Amino acid sequence: MRVAAYVSAVMLTCAWCVLSEPRLEVPMTLVRNASHQGAFCLDGSLPAYHLHKGFGAGATNWLLQFEGGGWCNDLESCFERAGTRRGSTRYMSKFEVFSGILSNNASLNPDFYNWNRVKLRYCDGASFAGDAKFDNGTSILYFRGQKIWRAIINDLLPKGLSKAKKALLSGCSAGGLASFLHCDNFTSFLPQNASVKCLSDAGFFLDEKDISLNHSMRAFYEELISLQGVEKNLHENCTSSLHYPHLCLFPQYALEFIKTPFFILNSAYDVYQFHHILVPPTADLHGRWNRCKLDPAACNPNQLSILQGFRKDMLTALNQFYTYSRRGGMFINSCFAHCQSESQDTWLAIDSPRVNNKTIAEAIGDWYFSRRITKEIDCAYPCDTTCHNLIPLP
Repeated sequence: MRVAAYVSAVMLTCAWCVLSEPRLEVPMTLVRNASHQGAFCLDGSLPAYHLHKGFGAGATNWLLQFEGGGWCNDLESCFERAGTRRGSTRYMSKFEVFSGILSNNASLNPDFYNWNRVKLRYCDGASFAGDAKFDNGTSILYFRGQKIWRAIINDLLPKGLSKAKKALLSGCSAGGLASFLHCDNFTSFLPQNASVKCLSDAGFFLDEKDISLNHSMRAFYEELISLQGVEKNLHENCTSSLHYPHLCLFPQYALEFIKTPFFILNSAYDVYQFHHILVPPTADLHGRWNRCKLDPAACNPNQLSILQGFRKDMLTALNQFYTYSRRGGMFINSCFAHCQSESQDTWLAIDSPRVNNKTIAEAIGDWYFSRRITKEIDCAYPCDTTCHNLIPLP
């Protein structure tokens, strides 16, 4: 009886009780003058973002979050994408729910709740990095991700971004990759005395062979770069140093050239990479990995060994950064998940994932505000009992 009363009291006063928290729905802002800058979504519609203004001590601080959503690497997939919310603002929701790192609740997002928080909508299919156009006389596709990035920044500068004192450029998935691609460029728009840092959530895509020993992701990126005119927008110090410049789309090759302080949030068993880089459908025609993909507990010893090898390769790719980056941070957990900063459950909640008893929100906040060095690496699966394994259905 006492236990029940105690639990009831906690539930009534609990700052973590996400279900009782009203949803913060933020309206869309179209970039009206984007057409004058040549900035269009795939289908020719105007790009957009969602801005929730900061207040109090956070009124001069800015957090920009790139939306994720994969890529398109050929005309067929890009034309298909152009008719969806991934390629056109015409099909997007006109309101976005801000939660996790975008929340305005001090209990749920203590370090960034009162900042100006912006979600950049994703409609180009190349992580905001393309600069090309397809026009066969009857159909047009605009590959203008780089111009979309510039147009949104230009729209935000007079709204207060030009006077930012603190700023964090972030993103999830393909948006996390965009954080790597645009980090140093973002710094160039802001005052020299501003504290500017970058964060990638689930954007550390590995240059890894799949289970059939093919570089399927490398081939995908090569087609993407060629179609959308991405190469000229990759980090020039990286492209000039590698024999194969297109490899600079992979963060593991570009990271050493990024000068702005960077934080890498990623699962060592990232679900997207597991399903599309390590075991893409083309490498598993007979579906031998289907059960394992849906439930890690169903993986056989050989499959688990391959997954542990993938984790090892990720940590190897991050070793230089872990060892030598004095201003960098990282949180590499062992949850089967993809994107953990935008969901309240995984960002900061009573049962959210932890590494060394630290939540993702605490780790990123400690790093951004230089409260302590934050480079957290989880033990290997299945040791972490705090995980939220977020595995999509096929």
